[in-house]
Amino acid sequence: AALRAADAGQPPQREALPGGERGPRARLRPDGAARGPSRPHSALCPPTQARPLKGTPQTPPQPGPVPQPRPRPAASAAAAEGRQPQELLNAILPPREWEEDKQLWVQQVSSVPSTRLDVVQLQEQLDLRLQQRQARETGICPVRRELYSQCFDELIREITINCAERGLLLLRVRDEIQMTIAAYQTLYESSTAFGMRKALQAEQGKHDMEKRIAELEEEKRELERQVNEEKAKCEAIEKRENERRQIEEKKHTEEVQFLKRTNQQLKAQLESIISK
Repeated sequence: AALRAADAGQPPQREALPGGERGPRARLRPDGAARGPSRPHSALCPPTQARPLKGTPQTPPQPGPVPQPRPRPAASAAAAEGRQPQELLNAILPPREWEEDKQLWVQQVSSVPSTRLDVVQLQEQLDLRLQQRQARETGICPVRRELYSQCFDELIREITINCAERGLLLLRVRDEIQMTIAAYQTLYESSTAFGMRKALQAEQGKHDMEKRIAELEEEKRELERQVNEEKAKCEAIEKRENERRQIEEKKHTEEVQFLKRTNQQLKAQLESIISK
């Protein structure tokens, strides 16, 4: 929605500031100048017509005792302080300020009451913008959240003009919703960071374990090589000892046979000597 100046002598129209409108805004004026009657509106709220005042017929006084007026409930903090509707709207939806041509421009929220037609058009504009910007119907969608936030701000503006207490109550609801969303967003970001940190730690641990496994496999291969070498040495020693034992047994057998033959010869000689 274009921002219009307070009079014809102001600069030409300017596109809306980024961030989305919070509702219809009016009283565009440079700082220190008189507030103009212009009332530019947001994308979700069309211009409204002033609601005509309807006279109420005077009822004749009824005979009898005059009833006492009912005590009104305690007003809100803003009403207790005696704030004007525009001041209350500025407290709820702060005015926008920017500098152009070395002048400070201020855009305030409109304090003109809205009609039933405005509410219907607001709903139509919301549905149209949701369709145009292709907002998702379910799940997390920043576009849908932005448009609904603008629509909620406009509803707060309209209700605040008619009843400041209900407007402040809706403002509290909006602030609590924003705090809840911020808390969930912080929780999501912290959980995502925690998950990423754990994933990185697991990846690092996996890398360390793979490195350790490779080292152990290399150590296993080295030990197997040493075992094979020791087995070969053991087999060579057994073979050599078997050969040496066979040689010793053969030599021992030959010596035993030689001694037996010698013993028999000596025995035969002794017997021949004795027989003579």
